[in-house]
Amino acid sequence: MSVQTGAKRREGGFAETVRVVFHALIIALVIRTFLFQPFNIPSGSMIPTLLVGDYLFVSKYSYGYTHYSLPFSPPLFPGRILGGEVHRGDVVVFRLPKDDSIDYIKRVVGLPGDDIQVIDGVLNINGEPVKRERIGDYVTDDDGVVQRVKRYRETLPNGVTYTTLDLTDNGFYDNTPVYTVPSGDYFMMGDNRDNSTDSRVLSQVGYVPYENIIGKAQIIFFSIGNGAHAWEVWRWPWTVRWDRLFKLVR
Repeated sequence: MSVQTGAKRREGGFAETVRVVFHALIIALVIRTFLFQPFNIPSGSMIPTLLVGDYLFVSKYSYGYTHYSLPFSPPLFPGRILGGEVHRGDVVVFRLPKDDSIDYIKRVVGLPGDDIQVIDGVLNINGEPVKRERIGDYVTDDDGVVQRVKRYRETLPNGVTYTTLDLTDNGFYDNTPVYTVPSGDYFMMGDNRDNSTDSRVLSQVGYVPYENIIGKAQIIFFSIGNGAHAWEVWRWPWTVRWDRLFKLVR
């Protein structure tokens, strides 16, 4: 009798564990699909705003939902549901139009109908240069090799302010033709202007359709440097960028 009771107790405990795990997975799936999705930064195209090794949450509800909001992106419906307004200056994650299996993160600088041009490294919107102020250099120390990069504070017409880097004078995309943003599309640029493949490169990125935008970058919840991986817990005391944890993305 006691053996049967013990077996039933074990079966009940196993079933309860399965239920808890199942409910946890459902909750995680709902949060990831409708609220927040984690992303990590693999490249330096958004330095100094975002660094390689930053982990951040992207709010998926900010602009509504497309089929890209769903796990594995099944084409269940066209367009957006509960669409929200994309603002100039937002840092957004989007699916690359040329290959929608790839996520990119850039800053929105051009809205539908805008004329965008870069002249001598200065962003121009609808024929007007964006306000740009030289500030202190961005300094990096890579294994004792100190590098100084020119840094600017840029202010968009709607008042959004952020910093950009200028690695070289007369960079490849420091002077561009005029890009007229099509209706329903957006123009994206990286803050690390000379090290960003973005909408200036029509053959690789180009204009980004509203439907391809996944969400808005909101907060950095973890950041690790020096080439370390997040799972290398034993290296955290020396490699975690503690000052970047819970920093808002602007």
